[in-house]
Amino acid sequence: MGEEKKCPAFGRCGGCQYLSKTYTEQLKIKEEYVRKLCGGFVKFQPIMGMDNPYHYRNKVHAAFGEDRKHGIISGQYEEKTHRIVPIDSCLLENQKADEIILTIRGLLKSFKIRPYNEDTGYGLLRHVLIRTGHVSGQIMVVLVLASPIMPSKNNFVKALLKVHPEITTIVANANNRSDSMVLGDKEQILYGKGYIEDTLCGKTFRISPKSFYQVNPVQTEKLYNKAIEFANLSGKETVLDAYCGTGTIGMIASEKAGKVIGVELNPDAVRDARNNAKHNNVKNIEFYQKDAGQFMVGLAEQKIPIDVVLMDPPRAGSDEAFLSSLVKLKPQKVIYVSCNPETLARDLKYLTKKGYQVKKGVCVDMFPWTNHVESVVMMQFVGLSKPH
Repeated sequence: MGEEKKCPAFGRCGGCQYLSKTYTEQLKIKEEYVRKLCGGFVKFQPIMGMDNPYHYRNKVHAAFGEDRKHGIISGQYEEKTHRIVPIDSCLLENQKADEIILTIRGLLKSFKIRPYNEDTGYGLLRHVLIRTGHVSGQIMVVLVLASPIMPSKNNFVKALLKVHPEITTIVANANNRSDSMVLGDKEQILYGKGYIEDTLCGKTFRISPKSFYQVNPVQTEKLYNKAIEFANLSGKETVLDAYCGTGTIGMIASEKAGKVIGVELNPDAVRDARNNAKHNNVKNIEFYQKDAGQFMVGLAEQKIPIDVVLMDPPRAGSDEAFLSSLVKLKPQKVIYVSCNPETLARDLKYLTKKGYQVKKGVCVDMFPWTNHVESVVMMQFVGLSKPH
């Protein structure tokens, strides 16, 4: 029996592709898809699904606008458009976040705040972004405004907190750009600290409006624990966390490694990573703001030995420059966390020609009801076979 009855926006918002299938069916489709692409390299362990595959998104974003009668609406953009599909509650989103968005929508009228209109340039409120701590329960509300000036903002904050006293911080973000980026560069803290904290695999992470943090923490723990298990660390290894972001997986690995080196191009993420390490009192980790491929070439040239490389590349996978640098560095083990089976298959094909053998693999369902699937594989350097 399908699940489509549960969401009136199914088919229009584009957020879920598999709502008409049972959860068991979806898992099977995802598993088969990964096996079809990557099964030639290794036998995959059974897919790791969620016990309760609903309301898992701890980051919820709603666009605000008006309908034809100038009534205020909020929801998701229809796929590939800027038309808003009105949504009051979503099966994937944190329920408290959805409630807060409805409250904000209700308050706008009494505060005479209009949603921003992209065509005319009038109006103030563009988006609301809500981030919740899965373990901590802390809640951050980000009001994305078309201009930095919000009339009677203190009273608005008071009114919102009266209905939802559980909100821990409220931030106003000014975004006057015309592209599709949700957040602008100017921020003003209206209430609280301007960030929330959450715990993942026993480590505490600070989450600011722009911080990268996994959307589904329950499954992220399974994914990262599997990656660390596959690495099978003894406490002596030097681990390189390439594409380290805010340092999450590297810090979790640090407990079992001798030393961890994190490398990341985004300066904000590196700053967050250093703060996170300090905050968790992790002493055996260093972060560098550099291109991961170039950094690895540098390590190889200086003959600095790396035992394990953890890599979690973007959807586009790794470029050839990165992979050839990895081959130059020649770590004993590579743990590849992938969010795109197609690029994973392409990269495995390259690495298995360069002396690596895939030893283990597993899929993890990070985004139930969508067609995305994550996987993690462990490769070991076995050397190149001699031509006969």
